[in-house]
Amino acid sequence: MNQPAVFVAAVSLALALAACNTVEQRIGGAAVGAGSGAVVAGPVGAVVGGAAGALSAPAVVRTTRRATR
Repeated sequence: MNQPAVFVAAVSLALALAACNTVEQRIGGAAVGAGSGAVVAGPVGAVVGGAAGALSAPAVVRTTRRATR
């Protein structure tokens, strides 16, 4: 494995763990965001998608629960 790929993987993991506060919603949002970001834009998309998913997941879950009541 080349050095830039290792660096990108390490930074991705660090950002994903920093964005998650062990709250199930944030972990799930980070996982979904990272997966969809990786499909669209590769490793950079995984990092951005994971961070965006972790930040937006609680708001999405709250809105979804409010809409289904």
